[in-house]
Amino acid sequence: MSDEKTLQVGFIGLGIMGHSMAAHIQRAGHRLHVYNRSHGGAEPLLAAGATWHDSPGALATCCEVVITIVGYPADVEALYLGPGGLVERARPGTLLIDMTTSSPDLARHIATAAAAKGVQALDAPVSGGEVGARDAKLSIMVGGTPAAFERARAVLQLMGASVVLQGGPGSGQHTKMCNQIVIASTMLGVCEGLAYAQRAGLDPHTVLASISGGAAGSFLLTQMGPRVLKGDFAPGFFTEHFIKDMGIALAEAQRMKLDLPGLALAKRLYDGLAAKGHGRDGTQVLFKHYASA
Repeated sequence: MSDEKTLQVGFIGLGIMGHSMAAHIQRAGHRLHVYNRSHGGAEPLLAAGATWHDSPGALATCCEVVITIVGYPADVEALYLGPGGLVERARPGTLLIDMTTSSPDLARHIATAAAAKGVQALDAPVSGGEVGARDAKLSIMVGGTPAAFERARAVLQLMGASVVLQGGPGSGQHTKMCNQIVIASTMLGVCEGLAYAQRAGLDPHTVLASISGGAAGSFLLTQMGPRVLKGDFAPGFFTEHFIKDMGIALAEAQRMKLDLPGLALAKRLYDGLAAKGHGRDGTQVLFKHYASA
């Protein structure tokens, strides 16, 4: 795929991140085809010229590239492997790119099923949240064959600042698990540090300004720290989806006989917050655990 070629690109999943990602593809001049569970989520793209399809399978029949970013592994499996799904309906030569954070095993299964139909499939989960999607600065972690990756590169670069092939099918998902493991323990540190500052009677804003410029500095500290201090728990990434990701990572770690106590603790705390109704808040809502202690 050259940068100059106009492609028929399908996009499924127009949520917090997907809508911005699809818009970047559309603004680059590609012909955008969309499907979403709610029609309302697609309306700005339709107003700009995108084509609506009533089912994922119908979309797949007319696209050279199909990109998906949905909720859970069960959604991915039904979308790709269910009756009338993407693998069944895609034409030979189609490139399928799943950008959902999902199971490495499922990604490998999809790639195998797609190859049997003459279709290429990549797993390409992303990191960067709503802001990264909006600014086309996502980190995109790709698993699949080098040939499929080279076909996808130009489109993926419309959405991300870092687009890296990590290995064969499933490798993108494994890399995203590494990302989520680091985020889980880092978010614990951010929230615990700010809670300590408050309990010690310090000005947490002054503390945040100081530690952000030192060895503790990180994206989560500089981006989520101010939100925490303002009591802003609006989602850039839903807590319920983060809990799903941590569950996948813990299951993979158990399979590999790897103990990850930091991740296990973070998941337990987030599970408790979700049980209290915070599943649709952003991941910075973890601070509420310490604020209520």
